[in-house]
Amino acid sequence: MQSGTVTTPFGRRPMTLAMVASQSIEVDKNKTIDKWMLYRALCEARTRLGVTDRALALLNALLTFYPKAELSAEHLLIVFPSNAQLSARAHGMAEPTIRRHLAILVDAGLIARKDSANGKRFARRDGEGGIDDAFGFSLAPLLARAEEIEMLAADAAAERLVFQRLRERLTICRRDVAKLIAAAIAEGAAGDWEAHHVHYRAIVDAVPRTPTAMQVASSLDEMELLREGIVNALEMQMKTQNHNGNPLQSERHIQNSNTESYSESEPRFEKKQDATLENHTTGRRMAEGSNMQRQSLKSEAQASGPSDIRAFPLGFVLQACPQIVDYGPGGAIASWRDMMSAAVVVRSMLGVSPSAYQDACEVMGPENAATVIACILERGGHINSAGGYLRDLTRRAERDEFGLGPMLMALSRTNAGVRRAAS
Repeated sequence: MQSGTVTTPFGRRPMTLAMVASQSIEVDKNKTIDKWMLYRALCEARTRLGVTDRALALLNALLTFYPKAELSAEHLLIVFPSNAQLSARAHGMAEPTIRRHLAILVDAGLIARKDSANGKRFARRDGEGGIDDAFGFSLAPLLARAEEIEMLAADAAAERLVFQRLRERLTICRRDVAKLIAAAIAEGAAGDWEAHHVHYRAIVDAVPRTPTAMQVASSLDEMELLREGIVNALEMQMKTQNHNGNPLQSERHIQNSNTESYSESEPRFEKKQDATLENHTTGRRMAEGSNMQRQSLKSEAQASGPSDIRAFPLGFVLQACPQIVDYGPGGAIASWRDMMSAAVVVRSMLGVSPSAYQDACEVMGPENAATVIACILERGGHINSAGGYLRDLTRRAERDEFGLGPMLMALSRTNAGVRRAAS
């Protein structure tokens, strides 16, 4: 074993017990380690050792003055560069900065000073040209603490990996929650999605700019609970819809039983019908003379809630509002599901907020809300604020003051005139 020599610092620098401990180390003569592998471990564990990145840059420069690739107790472990030489190899670091960071390395126990009588750094050589003694900085503490440094580096790497995976999981969970809430609002799913969004924003805003692993883990737990609640709510709605059957297919079946009559599928909140349409409906009912069927349809309408309002036939809606076809999946609309998907796209294009569209879906039903969006698209040149117009129609629908039939009939007549003029 080899013992270090305890020396006191030159000038006004005080002596500390930490400096005594760092100089009183014992290094096995047979111990060797690659200096650059040890330096990489130091960079990994620097926060645990209490050194800065600038101090490590200076230590890198010191290591370049050690001539061999491996630190070994068999050789002299003292380097003696001047501050000017250190500055040149530390990318022009100023001398006051060099002195400050050298003190950090000494206090951290990574190097030890061996000062000469006048504080200069130099080496004395023997008659054969070899170094007999030197004054400067000893790298023996690095060699003695190599195992400790490597262990700290491994712990730091494992902690960083755990932290990285926590942040990845939080990012994915944030994305899931945000897109699930957006999808629920866009498709008119029942639930207080505004409250879920407020909860989501509260969790996100609580994460600081540079969080710790504990803070990220806490936010991840809250976000996962929120995601689980949202997924459970949506799955319950899907199961309920599957159990009760597909309302869209059922409504289309009723509408297609008589494609010439529009009043059977007109929303219940309409009080005033177009005169021509009303007369046609009256004549059709008198021709049928089926009181039992009329009572059945009336009972079904009374039993249904506001969200079950029957829509107009899809073919009639597309005839009155042909522009929305371009926004359907693949540029076509073959079902009410395609119609509602196109309405979501058009809603965003027109600047209608998700909350305004959700309110319309709850009051009018998703099919009629999509139909209103299609009508607004047709009349886009005459409406300044599509969102405000939709909210006004929704409020009127709540008071049973809005009729969708006259709007569709007017657009149908307008488009029919345009088609006749084009032909």
